[in-house]
Amino acid sequence: MEHLLGQEWDISPAGGATGEAFIAEKEGQKLFLKRNSSPFLAVLSAEGIVPKLMWTKRLENGDVITAQHWMEGRELSQQEMNNIRVAKLLQKIHQSDPLLSMLKRLGKSPLRPESILTDIETGLSSDVTDIPIIKQAIHFLQNNLLLIECDENVVCHCDVNHNNWLMTETDGLFLIDWDGAVIGDPAIDLGILLYSYVPREEWNQWLARYGKKLDAGLEMRMKWHTVSQLVLSIQWHHRRKRYEERNELLQKLEALLMFS
Repeated sequence: MEHLLGQEWDISPAGGATGEAFIAEKEGQKLFLKRNSSPFLAVLSAEGIVPKLMWTKRLENGDVITAQHWMEGRELSQQEMNNIRVAKLLQKIHQSDPLLSMLKRLGKSPLRPESILTDIETGLSSDVTDIPIIKQAIHFLQNNLLLIECDENVVCHCDVNHNNWLMTETDGLFLIDWDGAVIGDPAIDLGILLYSYVPREEWNQWLARYGKKLDAGLEMRMKWHTVSQLVLSIQWHHRRKRYEERNELLQKLEALLMFS
């Protein structure tokens, strides 16, 4: 990195699961650098969904480095997820033809519910499958698979946790960390957001801001996709021996399956 930018830049790891992100600072300038970002980043920047992409450079070893303008800010609070701006930005993302076209050009095809269910049925370790609430969740997913057909395919972020929403000091709002993006049912994003952050009695109001009307079909799709995401997250934490996080998600899953 120093060779790319020059010795006068102070470069430090930015954290994250991949270890491929860095912060570069020099004389008041600050950049967010990432190694081998997807070309999808350029479209996200052009659409105003992530901070501005400054430049892209290819190294001699073939790695590609992207630099984004560093935005001072903070993550949204859980209460702020009920804000109209969150609904409007997610609507913009789900309605964006440039985002959808780029993911298709990158070889992404729509994520089908049956594929998600197959991944769960074949990918869970036996000690996770033996947990009673996991068995109940799998039965729910199997029994309702035919009820969640959806012809609408959009770009889904798949991790709309409040930690991934950035409010800048200049009042800009961005959704960051797009490594898990897929093409699929918008209920993938809507479900986890509403179940996690919005009281049930306010769902109609939130969805009206987003541009949808709540009906039984959408409600089932949101529940189905939220259950599937929780099951996969439980397996992810279990494999990494993060048992406290796993147990918290098991409690969320139990509450969700009781939710009607």
